[in-house]
Amino acid sequence: MIDERQLELNCIDWFESMDYRYLPATEVKRERGNSNHQIILKNILLERLEILNPDIAKSTLEDVVEQLNKSDSPVLIKSNRTFHKWLIEGVKIEAKVIDAEGNETTESDYVQLIDFANIDKNDFLVTNQFTVIGTKGELIPDVVVFINGLPISVIELKNPADEQADIWDAFNQLQTYKEQASQLFVYNEALVISDGLNARVGSLTANEERFVPWRVIEDEEDRPNFEFELKTLVKGFFKKEHILDFIRYFILFEPSNKTLIKKIASYHQFHAVRAAVDSTVIASDKAGRLLTRTDKLKTAQGSGKAGVVWHTQGSGKSISMVCYASKLLQRREMSNPTIVVVTDRNDLDQQLYNTFCMAAETLKQMPIKVNGRDNLRDELSKVQSGGIIFTTVQKFQLENDESRHPELSTRSNIIVMSDEAHRSQYGNTARLKNIKDKDGNITGKKFVYGYSKYMREALPQASFIGFTGTPIEEVDKDTQQVFGPYVSVYDIQDAIDDGTTVPIYYESRIAKLDVDKAELERLNIQVEQEFDENEEVAQKESIKAKWAALEKLVGSEPRLKSVAADLVKHYETRCDTFPGKAIVVGMSREICVDLYNEIIKLRPEWHSDDPKKGGLKIIMTGSSSDKAKFQPHIHNKKTKKDLEDRYKDVSDELKIVIVRDMWLTGFDAPCCHTMYIDKPMRGHNLMQAIARVNRVFGDKEGGLVVDYIGIAGELKEALKTYTNSRSRKDKPTINARQAFEKVEQQINIIRDMFETPVDGQTFEYLSTFEQNAMELLPAAVNHLTGLVGGDEKRDGKRRYLDAMAMLTKAYSLCNALDEIESYKTEIAFYFAVKAAYVKLFNVDKKRSMAERSSVFKVLLDNALSVNGVDDIFSLVGLDKPNISLLSEEFLEDVKNMQQQNLAVELLEKLLKDEVKARLSNDVVQEKKYSDRILSTLQKYHNRSVETAQVIAELISWAKEMAVDAEMASRLNLSTDEIAFYRALVLNEESVLILGDDNLRQLAIELTRQLRKSATVDWNQRDSVRARMRNLVRRLLKRWKYPPEDVQEAIDIVLAQAEALADGWANNESQQAPILRPFTFGDKKLYFYDEVSALPGVVDIATFTLHADIEFEVRALELNMFGAYQDLIQVGVINREILEEYFLITSTLQAELNKYNIDEYSLFRPGVIWSIKEVRKGSSIFEIVASISANETALGVGVWYSVICAFRDTGKALIKTLSFSKVMVDRAKVKLSDKAKKDLDDIDKNKH
Repeated sequence: MIDERQLELNCIDWFESMDYRYLPATEVKRERGNSNHQIILKNILLERLEILNPDIAKSTLEDVVEQLNKSDSPVLIKSNRTFHKWLIEGVKIEAKVIDAEGNETTESDYVQLIDFANIDKNDFLVTNQFTVIGTKGELIPDVVVFINGLPISVIELKNPADEQADIWDAFNQLQTYKEQASQLFVYNEALVISDGLNARVGSLTANEERFVPWRVIEDEEDRPNFEFELKTLVKGFFKKEHILDFIRYFILFEPSNKTLIKKIASYHQFHAVRAAVDSTVIASDKAGRLLTRTDKLKTAQGSGKAGVVWHTQGSGKSISMVCYASKLLQRREMSNPTIVVVTDRNDLDQQLYNTFCMAAETLKQMPIKVNGRDNLRDELSKVQSGGIIFTTVQKFQLENDESRHPELSTRSNIIVMSDEAHRSQYGNTARLKNIKDKDGNITGKKFVYGYSKYMREALPQASFIGFTGTPIEEVDKDTQQVFGPYVSVYDIQDAIDDGTTVPIYYESRIAKLDVDKAELERLNIQVEQEFDENEEVAQKESIKAKWAALEKLVGSEPRLKSVAADLVKHYETRCDTFPGKAIVVGMSREICVDLYNEIIKLRPEWHSDDPKKGGLKIIMTGSSSDKAKFQPHIHNKKTKKDLEDRYKDVSDELKIVIVRDMWLTGFDAPCCHTMYIDKPMRGHNLMQAIARVNRVFGDKEGGLVVDYIGIAGELKEALKTYTNSRSRKDKPTINARQAFEKVEQQINIIRDMFETPVDGQTFEYLSTFEQNAMELLPAAVNHLTGLVGGDEKRDGKRRYLDAMAMLTKAYSLCNALDEIESYKTEIAFYFAVKAAYVKLFNVDKKRSMAERSSVFKVLLDNALSVNGVDDIFSLVGLDKPNISLLSEEFLEDVKNMQQQNLAVELLEKLLKDEVKARLSNDVVQEKKYSDRILSTLQKYHNRSVETAQVIAELISWAKEMAVDAEMASRLNLSTDEIAFYRALVLNEESVLILGDDNLRQLAIELTRQLRKSATVDWNQRDSVRARMRNLVRRLLKRWKYPPEDVQEAIDIVLAQAEALADGWANNESQQAPILRPFTFGDKKLYFYDEVSALPGVVDIATFTLHADIEFEVRALELNMFGAYQDLIQVGVINREILEEYFLITSTLQAELNKYNIDEYSLFRPGVIWSIKEVRKGSSIFEIVASISANETALGVGVWYSVICAFRDTGKALIKTLSFSKVMVDRAKVKLSDKAKKDLDDIDKNKH
């Protein structure tokens, strides 16, 4: 049988196949000193520390174990960061040493927790059902992985065979564990969630989007097909060599919005870095010293060409570069190398430099950023080993009088790591360039080359590796000559398949503009044919005139007005279905400013002079010498960073930015879902730009690229290169018209459904739905509900909702196309029908936020006059019932509905709602009614009975359910107690022998005892389950439950307890406790513990009263009361004390009645008198006066008068006790802290 337990055992088998030790929970608990509070396995840890640190005294190692056993910080992620540092570097210790002369010094050393070099010296262990004591009870993670006694990973599993349980339930469970048992996660390096078929791994701070699959085992090529993802993840991620490497080099901590986030590498980054490091070692081996090499790598030994890592944009290239540097710096064969990180733009240089700075802990050093050509030459000349140096490629330019670059270093362990390697940077083609003097006069000409030639001259023995999000073009031989072949490829489709990025959709809107399309495209093609992206266009004399002609056409006022109007309409329409942000790419700064002004004319509220306000901004470079109209949009570095933060903040009003070049590479804002391109672009620049919209974000289905200038050809050409890594049928970018085709396809499917006869009738709506949508909805739902599928069962609802799911997704990606306008009202009607279905019948499905704010909401609001959909009763033609949905009146109305299929669905929804709301924790009733409803509905769906008969049966169950619902109030039992009562009375003989009253008392006692003993997930732990079983057995025996029926009763009672236990353990019982007074004649006694547990009850004052009563136990005087043991527990140990309590409280309440302050009853709020404690001396009473409603319910005025009555008349109240045995002169009354604070607040406001 496939279930969660079997998956757990399979998971352990996979670990054991990799030589992990398995210890069951019972044995692990012994290693924990039999304490579920203990997390690390101290004995195993100490044993390993002694092996790994033989020169350090055992007493010191024991101190380290204790240090690890304590949390470093109350903030989990900070403690986790400290632990990770200890794991990598060791725990620092200091010892006092006395030399030969008697001088005392302090020496430092490090205790190593893991031996990364010698795998076999470590202890790898896996266990399951690892119980931990949390803040709200016990928690039991499914699988925990230990290295040297430290729990480095938690795996949470869900049943593969359960449709309702998926990996995101496991994710949510881990979040609960982190909150309630953070001590377990101090040591965590990876979290895993799985239902067997699907598996994801994520960091301690990762949200759902950052939990990713692990698709490979040995390397990138080892991709098992048709295998449980969990098996691949366990064997690939937790392989001993892999997990140690992962912990050591592939985990980063970064600050983000004043918090700390933990980042871990995905499988493509992990294996790419490992391959890249191996390739670099081989390429750097000029002397041929390596004895072994990896045959899979094509790297030539000693060639200096370490290869290219092509990972598509958005897949974490920067993290890969950090991990590569970290691992390479510690490779023994590299002899402490120097890494030169090269970018092609200052802003990219700064972004990547910042990333490396944040990873200084991982890199074990701070990188250096050079300023200018001379600084670069100086740094490279003097550095003898180590170091990470950041520079732009332009700093390798020659001086005017140089014909070749001076040699800076001949070391072979210098690695040049290039970000975005491509032909324009590294080509070797010669170009003739003018030589100018300081005044700008041309004094001669010289040949210049690509920067790779100069870097080779500067660093002749260095090795080069390229990291790029844009692939090397097939015709680009120069780049391949510099770097060598690919080391790792992770292309656009890989990222989409893994959920690392979303698909990009393309929409051309050039035809929408009132311009000469042919002329625009002709000029665009001419510019593109001669465009060399290495230089500013203005410097390229051969195309200067053509660029100017195109710029003039693109920037013309009529065209920009047209673009602005279309863009605003398109963006707002797109945000109707999925809110997000946009980037507009303009051809020049002038055009950007002019377009901004045209948009602001249409939407003036988007403008603000304040950089911290406004919905539209321009991001561009500039100086004080620029035109006046540029100046409002030119900002300093800090302001630009603030604008960047605003744009990334989903809640900020800044929604659209206009750029020319900035933010098109290296800028990551997942909430950006649309890019409007109005600038000639091609190749890697185009692909880098459009990747701004491919980041994963919530329920974002895809990013959209809108083309205003005609880049379709360039996009198609670039994609040939971007997806040729493997044979592909899928397209990484999709034309929006393909989404439109899917919309049409689903519309035709839905039309066919309405044209299919039900009971001999089709549903005619196309000619009238725009005017009569509201009236048509019930009939539409009724028709769909009656549709019969190929198996002769009614399946219309399922088929319709499936079609609507496809329609919703496709529509959200193409709803701005003109072609869809003619369908919009029809689609709106279909969404209205879906809305009716969802509101009427969606009982079991968990709806996401995206569904709640999906496209149908907008369509209903804007396209159709369907104002009544929210009122399901008017929708189906019924009056809203005054009392219960299951009242006689309402059920009669349902029975007489014209739409009989709809009546069945409505009754199904109402009954399931009722079962879910009232009976979800009542196993007897839930099973009883669920079985009945299911049986009746099966007959309906199989069409074995008439619809009218089905309605009659469902109504009879509804009426019976209404009668059953009144039982709890008749018996004065809480929701939990009535559930146990029903479990006990299932056996008719028990009712005959014990009677209803005894069974009622037994149900109350069972509830109290089981609730007291319950812990979270107790049913999964055999020892606790056995204890609970014995408790039930003892209680049944004590109450003389029929012995032959005890076993069955125990099973039912435990099943009932199982349904309630987690809520009990988390103080989340479905119903608040009932105040059940203990009576003495007409008097009532409440216990303070029970009163204080009630929601809404507020303490007012505590009375401490000394009474002249002997404090001695005379229990026999109390045994007439059913709960005399509870009385004794609070010190009411004889009848005299009990009678005195009633005298005190009745006297005090009588005085309060004069102030119109009532005593509590079931029907009105008032003062509840409760006994907190009676203690010796003679007998000291502590009696609490509480109010059964808070100030919000009572009103501030009443609340104030109640507090004042106790404050001002406290002594007067006590004096009324003068005829009792209370020593009035020693009596005290003390207002509660809340009452005092509220009184002060009210007095201050009053004055």
